[in-house]
Amino acid sequence: MTFLEIRFIDLVDIFLVAYLMFRLYKLIKGTVALNIFIGIFAFIVFWLLIKSLNMELSSTILDNFVNVGVLAIIVVFQQEIRRFLLLLGSRYNLHNNFSFERFFENKSAGMMNIYIKPVVQACEDFARSKTGALIVITKNSELLDFVHTGELLNAVISRRLIESIFFKNNPLHDGAVIINRNKIKAAGCILPVSQNMEMPKRFGLRHRAGMGITESTDAVAIVVSEERGRISFFQNGRGEYNITVEDLEKRLEAAGLTR
Repeated sequence: MTFLEIRFIDLVDIFLVAYLMFRLYKLIKGTVALNIFIGIFAFIVFWLLIKSLNMELSSTILDNFVNVGVLAIIVVFQQEIRRFLLLLGSRYNLHNNFSFERFFENKSAGMMNIYIKPVVQACEDFARSKTGALIVITKNSELLDFVHTGELLNAVISRRLIESIFFKNNPLHDGAVIINRNKIKAAGCILPVSQNMEMPKRFGLRHRAGMGITESTDAVAIVVSEERGRISFFQNGRGEYNITVEDLEKRLEAAGLTR
């Protein structure tokens, strides 16, 4: 009897595959894609069973499906694959980690408070007046693809400017405001809508857009409900609903936006 020889590199390989499968599960959890993934897994198990039983006719038919299976998976999971690649690009952005700009950034305390305070104050006013709002604050990724879907502003952040953008008669109030590096980069931006089936049905497109942008990037999003005037905070594809203004400020500080 011979025992299976396990090398150190085999353990690394197993760990890497397990980690990738875990990240894939986290990515598609709560979406329709999870059911499709389970169906594909069941098909593969059935195909291996047919092969092991040497059922020639069935095996030949299934082999033809497997030969084009990679292309079919790309077509079916194109949105999830795109989100996964965006997630990798934004979480492990080498350009930002090793750029010369990082050596000249002003890291003094309170630097980011210049725009955090006006944002928090504007959200407090929105909640009081039940004005719908969607504000995205970038971190490592500048979200240029989404910035270009709206009207470029590149304006200094102020409480009154944010409030005027989301005024109900303003043509930009339905889109998102994107804030990057102490500037309001753009308004009226179009964001990806989350397909997460676990999100409560009572939430509309603003909340789904807030979750969607944080599923595929490292940005954070703030949503104020137009119906109830409640504040929601989104990060890493997860949302906290009906939080207070004080809680919002703490979440922004915890996200590293007030340092």
